Amino acid sequence: MSEVEITLREAIPEDAEKLLQVSRKIAEETDFLIMDEAGLGLNEEMLGLQLADLYESENNLLLLAFMDEEIVGMASVKSASEFTVAHIGELGISVLKEFWGIGLGTALLDEVLYWSENSSPLRRVELTVQKRNQRAIHLYQKFGFIIEAVMERGARDAQGEFLDVLLMSKLIH
Repeated sequence: MSEVEITLREAIPEDAEKLLQVSRKIAEETDFLIMDEAGLGLNEEMLGLQLADLYESENNLLLLAFMDEEIVGMASVKSASEFTVAHIGELGISVLKEFWGIGLGTALLDEVLYWSENSSPLRRVELTVQKRNQRAIHLYQKFGFIIEAVMERGARDAQGEFLDVLLMSKLIH
């Protein structure tokens, strides 16, 4: 792939239709996802309302990567509103297969961590990742995430085989 120009920005309600489309495509392209991607199961109107709430939230983020006005990747941080756990953000990153290996995951993670450290009340970012997804694990470790636990049978593949899932985290200072 020749050089591509990628733009990162927060999701806004007007992104709902494209976000639904790319979420479905990413879900079809990979079996590494543990949870449904943002917006699956929602209609465009409901997703638009959810995006408006996310945009206004101080401890939630949905960052989109665009190439030529099309979404090619995303990173989300989801936090609960309850005081006892509002400082914990759950990270998710997904990228269209065509854009794997060009540093997009690194750029998204770098931006999410910058936001976490400088613009949010978060003090812990955590994620789950399938143990077999070595590329993702390496990326997270490069940014200082540590493995806290192995969740045996934490997921299943399309054939019903159990998969181990890692719980990884990074403390935000």
